[in-house]
Amino acid sequence: MDMSNTPIITDTFLLCTANSKTHMASLRDRIIDFFSSIDKTVLYYDKGKEYDWLVVDASEIVIHIFTKKGREFYALEKLWINAKQKEWIPASSVPKP
Repeated sequence: MDMSNTPIITDTFLLCTANSKTHMASLRDRIIDFFSSIDKTVLYYDKGKEYDWLVVDASEIVIHIFTKKGREFYALEKLWINAKQKEWIPASSVPKP
């Protein structure tokens, strides 16, 4: 989500839904490892394991990792109606010319 038209001080929200709480923790850890590998500072991240919503804040991008239940309950897409939304399409789903 492009957050430039909102009062939030970040450029982008990235929202994703994990298959389980173990999957959430794995995604969070991999994201933190990736940012570390490119020398990107992570300002904050949730360290718990039993949440329906985890956050990784890297300043210009804030990544929200949800369980399916958490994604439906918090519905950030509906909360931030001024944010331009883009749907991610995996490269493997794009037809080849």
